Amino acid sequence: MEIRVTDAEDTIKLGEIIGKTLTPGSIIDLRGDLGAGKTVLVKGIARGLGIKDEPVSPTFVIMNAYEGVIPLYHFDLYRISGADELMGIGADEFLFGEGVSAVEWAERVDEILPEYTIYIDIKIAEPDNGSENTREIRIEGKKEWVSSFRSTAEQAFPASTR
Repeated sequence: MEIRVTDAEDTIKLGEIIGKTLTPGSIIDLRGDLGAGKTVLVKGIARGLGIKDEPVSPTFVIMNAYEGVIPLYHFDLYRISGADELMGIGADEFLFGEGVSAVEWAERVDEILPEYTIYIDIKIAEPDNGSENTREIRIEGKKEWVSSFRSTAEQAFPASTR
């Protein structure tokens, strides 16, 4: 499914909808160029999980943890060479734990991601109505999850959902 958003507020709103549909153990593979809006989407996911703190990019610390209805583990693997390095620092305890894991640059560890992973690819799009924050967001995952998410997303973004 694809959704087009035109500003950071809509990206956060989309993330909040995603967050409200997640369950303990959910893993989100976030892809996109630098500045595409991965951390902005995670801010919305955090809201959807009832987290009061606003997530910041964990680029230099690999992972930030936030407490909410379900804990959120926000990973940034930009500086990680691969799955062996990630497992070597003990991240599997969080990645495969009882929280929600939102993983930026997850393509670096594709081989260890389970089949139930939700894939979100954010692309900087041609501006809509002069907005330089237009993004095309592609969401894929297990059929059941995508179906339940789609109905809510279509209500929130009726003209932007495909």
